[in-house]
Amino acid sequence: DYAWVCDSNAEVAKLLAHCPKHQSAPLVQVADFPGLPSGTRLSLKDETARMGLGSFKALGAAFVIAQDAARADAFVPWEQRLVGKTYVAASAGNHGLSVAAGANIFGAQAVLVLSQTVPPSFAARLESMGAEVVIYGQDYAASMDHAVELAEKRNGLLLSDSSWPGYLEPAWKVMQGYSQLAAETVEQIPTPPDTILLQAGVGGLAAACAAVFRRAWGEAPQIIVVEPEAAPALQRSIQERRVVFADGPVSNMGRLDCKEPSLLALKSLARDANAFVTISDEQAANMVKLLAAETGIQ
Repeated sequence: DYAWVCDSNAEVAKLLAHCPKHQSAPLVQVADFPGLPSGTRLSLKDETARMGLGSFKALGAAFVIAQDAARADAFVPWEQRLVGKTYVAASAGNHGLSVAAGANIFGAQAVLVLSQTVPPSFAARLESMGAEVVIYGQDYAASMDHAVELAEKRNGLLLSDSSWPGYLEPAWKVMQGYSQLAAETVEQIPTPPDTILLQAGVGGLAAACAAVFRRAWGEAPQIIVVEPEAAPALQRSIQERRVVFADGPVSNMGRLDCKEPSLLALKSLARDANAFVTISDEQAANMVKLLAAETGIQ
């Protein structure tokens, strides 16, 4: 048996307590947001400043790597703790930033596999953080297959935020990192919200957040998981009661454009989510502009 639900940030909080630069990410409150009923309050967890990455997944892989560094030789300076160690991951965006940042902080090497649809500017950003970037495949799934092969060839540790039979523990640890932002949100909101919207790629972040919210607030909030129309992997898997590869066109929501769900996330969200919905590329682009105008969050 495996503990499918990751609903505690205790280990993350313990580690972050030793980081003098750590600060909780702010919760932005917006009253009377356009399109919502009068009097509705919209709360947005703003992760753009976390670790200077501009990524809502900053705490995932970096937390796992920091744990490895904490277990390494205490007489070695932090920035050299993991010299000689290699972390390999596939990424559609956010996860790769966290792997690169964590490896860079502690002296390890990050090898990141991106699909051919990922913008070159993003690859350049990862390389500026000291990561080695490998371009492979037309989608995230192909990149993941190649990352598995590379990890074996390079004698590196495969650090994925997705999971499948036989590969659970590393993804579970990444989800622990994600649980921190949900735990902070619980502290920042005085009363349980009516509705919670969670974006999903493979689903790890959505699952961790949903589990923390259920533990804190019970069944009161309506938890809705949102995916791109081009990659409804969780929705279709829930409908068919099995892991489904949801093939489709390339989405402009590149960092959520994942066609196959994480097994851990799928099982967890089957318990905790009330609904799964998709949005079109046009809807997403319009909402990004509206949110920027109303909140200043880019």
